[in-house]
Amino acid sequence: MKNSRATLMIIALFTASLNLRPAINSISPLLETLRHYLGINASTASLLTSIPVLCMGIFSPAAAKLGNRLGIEKMLGGALILVGIGTFLRFFIHSAFFLLCTAFLTGIGAAVMGPLLSGFIKKHFPNQVPKMISVYSVAMTMGAALASGLAAPLQNSLHSWRAALAIWAVLAFIAIPLWWLFVLRGVERPKITASSKSLTVLPWKNPKAWLLTFSFGLSGIIFFSITAWLPPIIQGLGYGEGYAGNVLTTFAIAQIPANLALPFMIRRFPSRLLLLLFFSFVELVGFVMIYFSAFPWVAAIFLGIGAASLFSLNLLLPMDATANGQEAAAWSAMIQAAGYVISATGPILIGWIHDVTGGFLFSILGLILINLLCMIVQFFAVSGNEKKEIRTAA
Repeated sequence: MKNSRATLMIIALFTASLNLRPAINSISPLLETLRHYLGINASTASLLTSIPVLCMGIFSPAAAKLGNRLGIEKMLGGALILVGIGTFLRFFIHSAFFLLCTAFLTGIGAAVMGPLLSGFIKKHFPNQVPKMISVYSVAMTMGAALASGLAAPLQNSLHSWRAALAIWAVLAFIAIPLWWLFVLRGVERPKITASSKSLTVLPWKNPKAWLLTFSFGLSGIIFFSITAWLPPIIQGLGYGEGYAGNVLTTFAIAQIPANLALPFMIRRFPSRLLLLLFFSFVELVGFVMIYFSAFPWVAAIFLGIGAASLFSLNLLLPMDATANGQEAAAWSAMIQAAGYVISATGPILIGWIHDVTGGFLFSILGLILINLLCMIVQFFAVSGNEKKEIRTAA
């Protein structure tokens, strides 16, 4: 691939990845406003974030098959359109049902983009996978951080919560023409062969695929639990609401430099197992600090670095195990489908433990145990493939 074309495709990849989280993350800061204006209870309000996550689990398998039939690039373009339309429709919200429908549309788009972006990277940048995963992860994290941090200020400046939710469609409407210009125009229609059809079979019977799925899912339990419950946990330790919110912001911001630094660490330490265990230990340090109420904002930095790095590494693992873009998309689809379903249990589990015990100390202990279990799974998932992984990272 020529350098100029590769640069344009990286720009398209970055702008597309920005769209993975804003439709989800812009909801949380405005949740109380939405409940007031739409007259919905807490259970219904929780669906606004849970529906997209469930869509990621339910529709990821179909994304891989359609990507092979229609082309990964074309499916990603369609997913961007879906995210853009679903987000833009929030300008016209008149009921809770309508808002839930937009969550469903954007969730399907995100479900398609997740595994197919991995396949896109494997197909077009086979020798630069760690770097491109970093581009993908940084863009996704930036989109999430922008939506979380700017939703409330936008509501105040635009004098409309509808506009504050819908304005994130701008990211999709920027990404769509760039995707068409830089990616779709130069891609040939895929040729469907018997061998390519076999690549879209999801590896449900492959033991290694299941180990990678549990690695993704257990890491996801930790990530979504932190995202949902970190402020209440910090408040439960005796800190104020403002301080707790700043700790969550610190957790989000710490993820950006972690994703930027990861390709350099992979080059310096090619062993996937070493990096997985190291960043799991970094995350463990953060949990221990919170358990003993020691410098929560420092603990949030450890948690952010660990969570972001583990997410990127878990995206990288199925690419190490596969030979081409279609196969990588199929493995990623299965891992993300089952992995997101596993991940969705985390916040529910933490809430249940809190209700039973009346506090968060046992919840933190539970997350520490899940962290240790994740390290055990990581050992069995990648320890037998280090030679291949080192070649891939070189």
